[in-house]
Amino acid sequence: MLSSRYARHRTLGTTMYVEFLGIPRERAGVSELEVQADTLGQLLRALATRCPALGDLISAEGLHPSIAANLNGDAFVTDLATPLTHGDRLLILSADVGG
Repeated sequence: MLSSRYARHRTLGTTMYVEFLGIPRERAGVSELEVQADTLGQLLRALATRCPALGDLISAEGLHPSIAANLNGDAFVTDLATPLTHGDRLLILSADVGG
């Protein structure tokens, strides 16, 4: 069971977690979400539906250039076909966060 700081969104796919920092956090209105998706593209579509205020940061081509996505603290990802696995954590942040 997730703590109350998580908001849930159920779709078909692999359960993973998204954390927001900076402008994406302000727009989403939450710090973290649980999302089900099999690829980065599916995840971004789910986020745009779940958090409409993120809409201008997410397009059919991916994230706005001022926004970055980091998968599991290992790599920044942009390819919408990037596969996601159960328990993955995706950090979505303003590209200038942290200096």
